[in-house]
Amino acid sequence: MERRKNKQQKFHIRKGDTVKVIAGNAKGKTGTVLEMIGEKDRAIVEGANIVTKHKKPSANSPQGGIDKVEAPIHISNLMLVDPATGDATRTGRKLDENGKLQRYSKKTGEVIKNG
Repeated sequence: MERRKNKQQKFHIRKGDTVKVIAGNAKGKTGTVLEMIGEKDRAIVEGANIVTKHKKPSANSPQGGIDKVEAPIHISNLMLVDPATGDATRTGRKLDENGKLQRYSKKTGEVIKNG
């Protein structure tokens, strides 16, 4: 029998985290992660990487128009903001007393709560 592999990747950020954009047009902006797109290693961050979408007139919106929406950003361009200090930090993983992997801030060493 062929061994099954876990297809879900582990990322340094998760949905609901506060992140800082460290590269690209939105560099320096902070926001919360609204959605993770794991297949493409990208995340949608609230208020960052705003693009304009042109909408054709339809039955629902007969006027059409231009919408501003958040576009996905590659996760290598995002850094987690430490909840304790408010600074961007790298993350690591370590086992807690129950044997579960927990993310922790490399700057302060504190465990980062999920979401």
